[in-house]
Amino acid sequence: MNEPTLRAVRSRPPQKRKSAADALSGIWALALSAFVIGIAWFGREIIVPLALAALLTFLLIPLVDWLERWIGRVAAVILTMLMILGGTIGAGWSLTHQAVDLASRLPEYKENLRAKLQSIQLPSGAGFKRLSETFEDLKKDLPAGLGAKPEEKAKPADGASQPLRVKVIEDQSAHPLQLVQSLASPVLGPLGTASLVLLLVTFMLLKHEDLRSRFIRLMGQGRISSTTRALDDAGMRIRRYLLMQLVVNLSYGFALFVGLYFIGVPNALLWGALAAGLRFIPYIGPWIAASFPMLLSLVVSPSWWTPAFTLALFIAIELVTNNVLEPWLYGSSTGVSSIALIVAAVFWTWLWGPVGLVLSTPLTVCLVVMGRHIPQLSFLSVLLSEEDALTPAEDLYHRLLRRGEHDESDQIEAYLKESPLNDLYDTVLIPVMIAAEEDYARGMVDEEQREWVIRALRSIVEDLDHNEPASSGESSSQPVCRVYCIPARAERDELVGAMLANALHHEGFDARHSVGRRMAKEMVSQFSEDPTDIVFISAVEPSTANHARSLCERIRASVPDQKIVVGLWGREGDLDEVSEDLKMSGADEVFATIAEAVAFCEGFALQWADDVMEAPRPDNEDERQHSLEELHLLSSEPSPALDRLTAKLARVFEIPVASVTLVDRHRQFFKSSSGLPASLRETPRDLSVCGHVVFHDELMVVEDLLRDRRFANNLFLKQHGLRFYAGAPIHASDGQPIGSLCLMDTKPRRFSKRERRLLAEHAAELSREIGQLPEDT
Repeated sequence: MNEPTLRAVRSRPPQKRKSAADALSGIWALALSAFVIGIAWFGREIIVPLALAALLTFLLIPLVDWLERWIGRVAAVILTMLMILGGTIGAGWSLTHQAVDLASRLPEYKENLRAKLQSIQLPSGAGFKRLSETFEDLKKDLPAGLGAKPEEKAKPADGASQPLRVKVIEDQSAHPLQLVQSLASPVLGPLGTASLVLLLVTFMLLKHEDLRSRFIRLMGQGRISSTTRALDDAGMRIRRYLLMQLVVNLSYGFALFVGLYFIGVPNALLWGALAAGLRFIPYIGPWIAASFPMLLSLVVSPSWWTPAFTLALFIAIELVTNNVLEPWLYGSSTGVSSIALIVAAVFWTWLWGPVGLVLSTPLTVCLVVMGRHIPQLSFLSVLLSEEDALTPAEDLYHRLLRRGEHDESDQIEAYLKESPLNDLYDTVLIPVMIAAEEDYARGMVDEEQREWVIRALRSIVEDLDHNEPASSGESSSQPVCRVYCIPARAERDELVGAMLANALHHEGFDARHSVGRRMAKEMVSQFSEDPTDIVFISAVEPSTANHARSLCERIRASVPDQKIVVGLWGREGDLDEVSEDLKMSGADEVFATIAEAVAFCEGFALQWADDVMEAPRPDNEDERQHSLEELHLLSSEPSPALDRLTAKLARVFEIPVASVTLVDRHRQFFKSSSGLPASLRETPRDLSVCGHVVFHDELMVVEDLLRDRRFANNLFLKQHGLRFYAGAPIHASDGQPIGSLCLMDTKPRRFSKRERRLLAEHAAELSREIGQLPEDT
């Protein structure tokens, strides 16, 4: 065997053999399914009335419960059943009257039907010759009043002798019981079933709570809570479905009645009621309902306009019902997929006939609910429910394994439209990585497939990082929660560290992560030299807490005051014991999700000390103060030129506050401002943001003041609700920084490179002209 073949064989995952218990379990499930189907088939005479009664009970329970508050349980059930019987008898009498009236008027429409048949002329071409001859023969065979003339029917064909008609009369007097049976059985059978159903419904309504309790005791087997949830779920879904179906069908029947009435089809009320009832039969019911008025419209109208209007009416009502009413009213009431409903309709119709077609949807809903709440029947929920068969993580994992066949970026973009970035990392990307590592450890995927999944995930993370707007490096602010993410051991740990850094970067933090394989000593020395607010140690299964503990101890020994947080990403189960162990090793916090880590950083950013970090004073403070005093700008007299400048800047940058601020020895003085109260002219220097601009002598942008430890508790900023600051230094003629040309906003905002350049240019121009301002004032 050559070397490439040998490597292929070695990389092939081992085949897992099924145990005898698994085989017996499959045989038992198959035998049980066959037994249940057999019981449903042979016991349908008993099971069908019970199913119909249970269905009606679900529908009537809310009405009975409402009436029970006023008249008691027994009276409520009796009144409900009397209302059903009265409504059924009334509707039956009305429909019977309509049917008798229609039968008495049918002979009046023979001329219309004969005219339509005679008016049909098929093309006479060679292709239609045989069809035309066949149609003419059929018209001759019709009764004399419809298609053919009487003399044509009486004339023998081709001189042949007319055969004698023989009528056989059976003596039925000898079998009177058989005659009664033949006449009564078509009526008594359905009538008996209906009576049995109504009787069962009555007793089910009377003993509703008792039957529910017994069912919970029988099926719960100690799992009372789960059984109760299953019953409530099934009852709610079936009840909602039946009520919405009743509303849709009644609306359908009423609309059809009104339309047929104005079109001129006789007995419109009969056809509307018939359509409302037949729509309870899925799929075929509306077609049956449409056939009767369509045929009648052909008979009663001398022209073709009435049938055309009738057909258009049915099409319009069906389109509105199927595309507007049903999606709006049904919503997700059933929880069953459309394909499962069709398959269920075929199965239950085969099993129980037309009644099974009516019951197919409620019964399938019950199966889905059982699969959702009973672990042994979870396959029913997978097969029948409308929920996604795969979770987003499973879907992405199988896409990555079948490389080249799917574009995972489409799934990522669709997920981000409905969920935040943190959820994408916690519920999709990290589970995919863990699944790849676990499958590789079990031999289910080879090393090449595992490496491909890791590379694809890294590419996704890099694309997400590049798509996020990053703050410009020109800002000299020191963002709150400077975070450094380091891996506990493996490449997977480093990749999730990149995810965390990207999530924090998305929220405006200065977050970095270790890149490539590095020694623990090297990583510790790096953030020892560059102070970091929080160090995150990233560990993903199968990396264990022991790896994180070792690194945590190294960091704590090197930098005793360092804030250390451990992320055991994707870890399931209780973290209390592991957290306590890690905290004893030096960790401050332990989290299992990126969302928790981001929330911790946001909370940490707001928990600064009450003391405000005052800006340091420059070494040449005396010279700077002397240059400021020589300009004679510290008086409270207004400067029209500066007022025009700040008003212009507020318009150009579309920002609420623009100010020319001078920094004195003990205060910051607002020489001119647009957006600040007129009475506010100065604040103490220790509350000054512009003091930091003067100290650094360069442009400073703080895109969120609450995220900067220097200004998180600044009373001046809190009082005026200021969240954004951008300031460029103003210089005296000798180059000493004397203040700041600044912009402030009440909400965080991005400040582009163009805006930074524009603000710096205005500050430089003001610096050149500031010496002439006292004379212009």
